[in-house]
Amino acid sequence: MKSEGCRTLSTQHPGPGSVSVPQYETVDPYTLTEDDLKIVNHNIRQELLMNTNSEELQRISTYYFDGQGKSIRPMIVLLMARALNYHMNGKSGLSQSQLSMAMVSEMIHTASLVHDDVIDSSDFRRGKPSINAIWSQKKVAMAGDFIIAVVSKILANMKNCDVTSTIAQALSDLVQGEFMQLGAKETENERFAHYLTKTYRKTASLMANSLKSSALLAGADDQLCDVAFQYGRNIGLAFQLVDDLLDFISSSETMGKPTATDLKLGLATAPVLFACEKFPVLNPMIMRRFQEPGDVEKAFELVHKSQGLEQTRFLAKKHCDEAIRLANTIADSPYQKALIVVSDFVITRMK
Repeated sequence: MKSEGCRTLSTQHPGPGSVSVPQYETVDPYTLTEDDLKIVNHNIRQELLMNTNSEELQRISTYYFDGQGKSIRPMIVLLMARALNYHMNGKSGLSQSQLSMAMVSEMIHTASLVHDDVIDSSDFRRGKPSINAIWSQKKVAMAGDFIIAVVSKILANMKNCDVTSTIAQALSDLVQGEFMQLGAKETENERFAHYLTKTYRKTASLMANSLKSSALLAGADDQLCDVAFQYGRNIGLAFQLVDDLLDFISSSETMGKPTATDLKLGLATAPVLFACEKFPVLNPMIMRRFQEPGDVEKAFELVHKSQGLEQTRFLAKKHCDEAIRLANTIADSPYQKALIVVSDFVITRMK
C-alpha cells in the first residue's frame, strides 16, 4: 500500500506521450522512497536470514539492519533509478534489479561498518552498543564477510557483467581506502590530496558506482551513466566532509556515537588539515597521530580557533552544487527534484 504522499505524487506522473512534469514546490526524498525503502530493508533481512542456518550469524548479520540508519545510499539509488527511468521512457517504475541494487548499496555500506567496528574497537554506533561490543571480534569480522557473500549472490542473480564489475570496483576502493587510512604518514604537501583520495575510496566510490549501476540497469548510455556516477561521487564526498565536520561540532547524543572520534583514532580529517594553514603546530601532531598526552584536546581547540570548520563546509557545498548541476541535466520529475533536495539534506544534516 502506497503512503499518501507517494500516492499523490505517483498519480501525477504524465504518460509517455506527455511533454512536461508538473512543478513541485517541495519534494521529500524520504517520502518518495518510503515504501521502496521498507521493501529494501525487509528484503535485506530476508536474504541474510535465508542464507544461513546459524541463528547467531543471523542475529549478528542483521543487527544493524534495524531501520535506524540514514539509508542515504539506497535512497539515492532508488531516486536515481526512477529519475533515469522517467528521463528515458516517461515511466518511473523500478525494475527488480534496480531494487536489488539499492539493497546491495546498503549491504556493502553496513558490512564496512561491521568491519570498521572491529578495526576501531568501537563501543557505540547509531545510538546503541556497537556490534563489536556484543559479539567477539572474530564472529563480527566473519559476519561482515557473510554480508558481502550474500551481496555476491544478489549480484550474480542480476546477470549483468557490467554491474558486477562496477560494484567490484567499489569493493576494491573500500579496502584500498581503509589501507590508506591505516598506514599513511604522508608529507604536508601530499596530505590533502591523500585525504580526498581516501575519502573517495572509503565513502564516495560506493555511492558513485551504485548510482552508475542503477543507470546501467536502466539501459542508460555512457553519458547518462557518467551523470549518475559523478552525482554520486560529489554527494559522497560532500557527505563525508560534513561527517568530518560534525565530529567536531555535534554532541554524542546527536550523532549516536562518540564525537572527536577521528582525532582519538589518530586521523587528520579536513577540518584539521585546513586548520594547519593557521596553526602549523598541528603538523607534528598529525605525524605522531595525536598520540601524546593532550594532543587530541589541543587539536580540537585549534580547529575551533581556525577557519577549518568553515572551509570544510564550503568545500562540501561546492560538491553539492556540482551534484545539483548534474541532477538538472535529467528530465524534470519528482525524483529528479528529490535528487536536488538530497544535496540540501547533506549540507544541513546534524547527525
